[in-house]
Amino acid sequence: QVQLVESGGGLVQPGGSLRLSCAASGTFLSIAAMGWHRQAPGKERELVAGIISGGGTNYADSVKGRFTISRDNAENTVYLQMNSLKPEDTAVYYCNGRILDAGPPFRPHDYWGQGTQVTVSS
Repeated sequence: QVQLVESGGGLVQPGGSLRLSCAASGTFLSIAAMGWHRQAPGKERELVAGIISGGGTNYADSVKGRFTISRDNAENTVYLQMNSLKPEDTAVYYCNGRILDAGPPFRPHDYWGQGTQVTVSS
């Protein structure tokens, strides 16, 4: 079983920065894509940023220009650098990975981390 473990959440003031990390462990062939989602109470879960195996990225319009997703393929880790944080960014952030089985037929499965709380407040 694959495990994703997030870290880096916390309480920051508006305008501050955080960097979230998510490391995948277990047995698998490869990671096709990784991303970050967030969910605030009463709001729909939202894709914040994603990165595919080829390196392409996409961002929610609300975070474009402020957040940067990156990865270290050798370490099976994805990062989310969050700058210029706003109270509206407050949410639980979940790491997601689309990860191929270690054995044939190498089926992809979506795994989720436990989530890490990000609170932006003065």
